[in-house]
Amino acid sequence: MQKPTSTSSPDEGRPGPGGASPGDQLSGTGEVCGTDQPGGGPPGAGGKIPMAALLTLILGAFMAILDGSIVNVALPRMMAIFGSTADQIQWVLTGYMLASGVVIPVTGYLSDRFGGKKVYIISLGAFTFGSALCALAWSNNSLVVARVIQAIGGGMMMPVSMAMIYYIVPRDKIGMALGIWGISAMVAPSIGPTLGGYLVDNFSWQWIFTINIPIGIAAVFLSMAILKETPLKTGLKADFPGIILSIAGCFALLLALSEGQDKGWTSLYIVNLFIFSGFTLALFVIWELITDHPMLDIRLLKNITFAASLVCISIATIGLFSAIFLVPLFVQNVQGLTPMQTGMMMAPAAMASGIMMPISGRLFDKIGALPLCVVGLTITIITTYQLHAITYDISYRDLQLLLVERALGLGLCMMPLTTAGMNTIPHFLIGRASALGNTVRQISASFGIAYLTYVMLHRQEYHAARLADSVNWSSPAATGVMQQLQGLLSQAGYSPQGATGILSALVMRESLISGIADAFVVSTVIIAIAMPFVFFLSKKRVETQRAKEYRRYAHLAPPGGPPGGPPGRGGPGSGRPGIPAGSPDPVKA
Repeated sequence: MQKPTSTSSPDEGRPGPGGASPGDQLSGTGEVCGTDQPGGGPPGAGGKIPMAALLTLILGAFMAILDGSIVNVALPRMMAIFGSTADQIQWVLTGYMLASGVVIPVTGYLSDRFGGKKVYIISLGAFTFGSALCALAWSNNSLVVARVIQAIGGGMMMPVSMAMIYYIVPRDKIGMALGIWGISAMVAPSIGPTLGGYLVDNFSWQWIFTINIPIGIAAVFLSMAILKETPLKTGLKADFPGIILSIAGCFALLLALSEGQDKGWTSLYIVNLFIFSGFTLALFVIWELITDHPMLDIRLLKNITFAASLVCISIATIGLFSAIFLVPLFVQNVQGLTPMQTGMMMAPAAMASGIMMPISGRLFDKIGALPLCVVGLTITIITTYQLHAITYDISYRDLQLLLVERALGLGLCMMPLTTAGMNTIPHFLIGRASALGNTVRQISASFGIAYLTYVMLHRQEYHAARLADSVNWSSPAATGVMQQLQGLLSQAGYSPQGATGILSALVMRESLISGIADAFVVSTVIIAIAMPFVFFLSKKRVETQRAKEYRRYAHLAPPGGPPGGPPGRGGPGSGRPGIPAGSPDPVKA
């Protein structure tokens, strides 16, 4: 197996594009599983997807995402056992979200410095150890600490596993591979409440953590046996100012988004968090642009295709979580479904998106992202808007069918939105790009839930006031309903005075339904904003942009041309980095 080695450059000693110096070369210490070189075989080479390695990476990513949603249904039980208040128990969720969010930006540097396999195994170990501590927790504070340890491992697994896929899978099969990998991102949030409800109802709350222990141990041993180390980079120095600024900025931003609704968006506490995060993240961007060894290469955003991909995936993430967040609120608070029944209702949608992800990946490898994204986003926009027409009388099956149709659209477009941008990144920068993309995804998910919650509650107040004005003694309809309720209560042996409370509850129920409906309208508009950006993701644009990026970072490429370069992976005799001899230059074309 030929290993990448460091090479010299005419620009030796000067920082290259993105602030990386030519000293940040790939060393000869890493091997890659599944292919002769990172990035796999060239398009049309007929390379196979190493399924054992891919499934090992999926296992960790699935557990990390699943644990973000499986805990929700157990919170009431934990409150009763630990004697916690609602604010205290909320930190079981908030702590996990904050810890996983702040470690994501660092994973690119860690993978380049120590190797993707090593970082992945350590993150699996931390996640499994944290799960064991969660199951042994004796108080609310001990559970929060254990969740933070669990989240450190879980937060690193997503970007590291995505980056490793680009090293182990041939470039012409990357769409199919990421489609399979993407099942974890689409299905885990949907089945989490169902699985959590089942475990809590039939066993105990500890089982939602205990179940991770044998799976995590098995995943560690599988990773050690199946995965091979990714190439390392020599000459890297830790960007401590960048690490501190990113952790502080992301922590303040995510904390503000998670607590804004409870504390008040205009409260001094939340406003100060936003000011601090904005100032800190601005300093982080400036520092990353001037340092020779940036933790995150902000100049990757000069890549228009990659930037458009991040915008689209951020918006699509908000669309994904709008249904995952709003529909359970509707069916549980309005229709009275249990968490288990809610999970069973949403399970077919999760299955539909899981089935569609590999299909969209296979199609992506053949026709590119643009047609899939246009069709998928169109379906998502239409079905999300249809959800605004939900009423108290909507049937279980009708709502379930609508969610399945929506999931098919999301499953068709989510993977191409991500992969189109990542395919333009040189393979030796995939770790940094994956960390940047997952950071944006985490922040957009938190922002989407926070903003949609604000819209729902604000519109609920508006509709409650409007309905209360119309329900008075001068309204013949309201008077008639009141008399009917009083008569029914008298016949049942209850006091007629209870009719006022029942009518008030009906007003609040209808205002909640209207608030949720308005939130779906806003979600529809947000998803529609992504449509213009998908036209930057056509197959021709992706190939052209890939060629530009390989030339921009040519000084970092391993000898013989960078593996995975456009339209093949390059090699001896390549006229340009990443372009085999005799192939047309897509940039000039």
